[in-house]
This record gives sequence, C-alpha cells and structure tokens, in this order.
Amino acid sequence: QVQVVESGGGLVQAGGSLRLSCTTSGLTFHDSSMGWFRQAPGKEREKVSCINNSGRTSYADSVKGRFTISRDNAKNTLYLQMNSLKPEDTAMYYCAADPRTAYRAYFGDCLSGEYKYWGQGTQVTVSS
Repeated sequence: QVQVVESGGGLVQAGGSLRLSCTTSGLTFHDSSMGWFRQAPGKEREKVSCINNSGRTSYADSVKGRFTISRDNAKNTLYLQMNSLKPEDTAMYYCAADPRTAYRAYFGDCLSGEYKYWGQGTQVTVSS
C-alpha cells in the first residue's frame, strides 16, 4: 500500500521561511517523479514545483527564485524549501508521487500530466 505523508506546514509571517517534507512508502521512490501542489480556499489546485527521477526540476512562475525543491532518495523524502513567503502562498500544500516511468517520460516537464499518489496535505499560512 502506497503512503504519501507531508509535514512541516505552519503559520509564518510574510518574509519568513518554511521547509516542507514528504515521505513515501510502498513505491520505488528513486524511480518516481515527485511534485508539490497547493490549493487555497475557493481556488483550483495549483502546480508549485516538481522533480523527476533524474533530478530535473520545474517551478511555477509564482514561486521561482523563492522555493527550492529537492529529494533524498536514501530517505525516500521530498523537500520544499520556501523562502520569502507571501500571504498569497497561503494554501494547503500537497505532495504527489508518480512511479510510472514510461508515463512520466512522455512529458517534457514533470509539472505536466497527472500524478498517481497523493498525500493528505499540510497547511501553510502566511500572515501579513
């Protein structure tokens, strides 16, 4: 059974930093593309960042230069370092995993396509 579990969310003032973590089990982590997504109340889910199984990263324009995605294959863990946080970053942040290497290889950008496994989310609130 695949599990995806996020942690690290919380309340932070504008300009502050947070680091989100995502651990997985039940799948081959090092073969998987991994992504972070977010959804604010009343809004559609938004792509944030992703990293494929070769370490290639992609970011939404809204977070470029402020967020950094990374992975530790030895620990089956994905990270999202978020700096210079803004109130508009407030959302539930979700981690997603996709071990379907052939499917993911079809897309040139790991932000494209659908992800197979999702976590329950961790709340990030940025106060002004």
